[in-house]
Amino acid sequence: MSKATSLKSTFSKAVIIPSMVFILLVSFFAGFFPEASNNVLEIVKSFIFEKLNWILVWGVTIFIIFLVYLMFSKFGKIKLGPNNSEPDHTFFSWVSMLFAAGMGIGLMYFSVAEPMSHYLAEAFADQGQVERSRNALMYTNFHWGIHAWSIYALVGLGLAYFAYRYKLPLSLRSCLYPLVGDKVGGKWGNVIDIFAFCSTFFGIVTSLGFGVVQVNAGLEKMGVVPNVSIQWQIIIVVVLVSCSVLSAVSGVDKGIKNLSNANMIGVIVLLFFVLVFGPTSYIIGSFTEGVGDYISNFFRMTFSTHVDSPKELPWFYDWTILYWAWWISWSPFVGLFIAKISRGRTIREYIAAVLLIPALFNMIWFGVMGNSAIWLDQNIAEGALGALVNNPDALAFEFLEYLPLSTLSSIVFILIIIVFFVTSADSGILVMDSIATRDAKKSPKWQKIGMGFLLALLALVLLNAGGLGALQTMTLITALPFTLVILLFIVSLGKALMIDKTYFDQYYSEYTESWSGDLWRKRLKKMIGFTTKETVQNYINTTAKEAFGDLQQSFKEQGIEATVKEDKLPNQIEFVIEYDKINNFVYGIKSESDRVPDYIMHEKNIPNLKEGKNFIAKSYFGDYRIGYDTQFFTKEELIGDVLKHFERYLGLIAKEENKLFVSINSHANKLYHEEDNEESERELDMD
Repeated sequence: MSKATSLKSTFSKAVIIPSMVFILLVSFFAGFFPEASNNVLEIVKSFIFEKLNWILVWGVTIFIIFLVYLMFSKFGKIKLGPNNSEPDHTFFSWVSMLFAAGMGIGLMYFSVAEPMSHYLAEAFADQGQVERSRNALMYTNFHWGIHAWSIYALVGLGLAYFAYRYKLPLSLRSCLYPLVGDKVGGKWGNVIDIFAFCSTFFGIVTSLGFGVVQVNAGLEKMGVVPNVSIQWQIIIVVVLVSCSVLSAVSGVDKGIKNLSNANMIGVIVLLFFVLVFGPTSYIIGSFTEGVGDYISNFFRMTFSTHVDSPKELPWFYDWTILYWAWWISWSPFVGLFIAKISRGRTIREYIAAVLLIPALFNMIWFGVMGNSAIWLDQNIAEGALGALVNNPDALAFEFLEYLPLSTLSSIVFILIIIVFFVTSADSGILVMDSIATRDAKKSPKWQKIGMGFLLALLALVLLNAGGLGALQTMTLITALPFTLVILLFIVSLGKALMIDKTYFDQYYSEYTESWSGDLWRKRLKKMIGFTTKETVQNYINTTAKEAFGDLQQSFKEQGIEATVKEDKLPNQIEFVIEYDKINNFVYGIKSESDRVPDYIMHEKNIPNLKEGKNFIAKSYFGDYRIGYDTQFFTKEELIGDVLKHFERYLGLIAKEENKLFVSINSHANKLYHEEDNEESERELDMD
């Protein structure tokens, strides 16, 4: 009976226990001492935003540069998974889920509110109406465009690459594996996962809290509920979180995927409704100008810190820097979810899609919704919409009142918010379960149910106590340290990609090109296991020495004096032809060693591994080209290899344009010496 009723868990205690302690402590202070907590956290946030905002600005800029470089580089063809892997989801479903997890509720919440806020911002009050209208959309596109998605794309790329290519757990700690190796499984890896879990939890709680308020406001506007109150918000949270848990339990391929596809269709329908029944010509024209403004001012906005415009600094802190911090703090959650659904995509396809498609859609969305609201406020509403700019929960529904079929469009709007609410929550539950279990392949359902319940409980407690603001501020503060962590991800990912490219580009060694099956037994005997120092030295003293000796005799018969040098260095031999005015021809062989990785030290099918080193008989040349292992050559093959290089040497010295490379004294040095001689002669004449 006890075995049947016991709850099995896949949680990592090193992650879940510290995370839950920290979450409950922060939630306790935010819930019971909301004003004091918020005041303290605001001081810290203000210091970061005002004094260290350049770190966020430069961080996001570096993210974009790195991603664009990868997209157009030789690494773009690498797949997020084995070379033969295929995407798990259709392109439409994939993009739909990107929106659902990334910016769903925010798109609805700020669809009208942000453009109107920029339009009426005090920082731009001295500008004309037309300029304020254009800047409103330009800055909205800036905040929701490529910069935002570059943060998500980079974190998701690192996670997907190391999980599906390196076969590491789908965990943030895995992104540092090339830098710290197996230490990612230790305490520093736990710290990163704890940070990711808490950041994800806080981000979802605050977003769900604000989303519930907007749903409540919309239902009140339509007369479905009598007022905006905590009682109705409890009911809304219970219903929506229950749906989220059911969706999360059913998994990505069913619940989240189907809801995301349905919601994407709903968003497109609403978009076309506003476009058709709103000021269509104005929308299209202003959208076109908005795209042009965004592109032409892209670099200026990217590097702008408004330091020379004191009047604009508060706006800059409250919008641009806040957004960068918000997106960065959300990146563990969104990045993990994007990684989960992106297996099988190439790096180029992944970056292009994640950077450009959501950014373009957001520009269309805000171009339609924001431009319509500004036009209506200027021409019909007579400032009524602008008066609600500080009440974004009701502003969107008030905006729809100025269009036909306002009740129907409001219903669609609420339904979209609800589905975004559910998809954000269920994807968040899946991500948190993945972090807390170190990417366990299968977790019991009670874990996801428990996380959903805790999300709902804390969202309601903080909403009722007024502590959501403090929790949101805490989330924003975490963006600064995580920016530095993401920069380490770039270094780690760059190192891993270079190793990846080298590994898959590695072809047969040059010395195998002349192999046939005639001597296969002899070659196999030499190839088995790793070679020792004695084996290589024996090769140099026998095969190489005999080959070079035969070559020396043959060259002598042709009237060319060649030398075999054995005493230059120990464990080394050279075949040399010396010249007066051109570089000597040199073909040498020396013993070199590499340390054998620890992970294969005790493999039973790899003999001759006594010293923990592998020795090779590496060739080298007079012009310092990179050599290769020669120890599996027979004497005749080694002679043939030397002659190949000698033939190359003869072809090079016969061409005038190679003079600087083959001359024993470079042309430049000769000129300098001639100038020195001429100067000396002039001095003698003067004497």
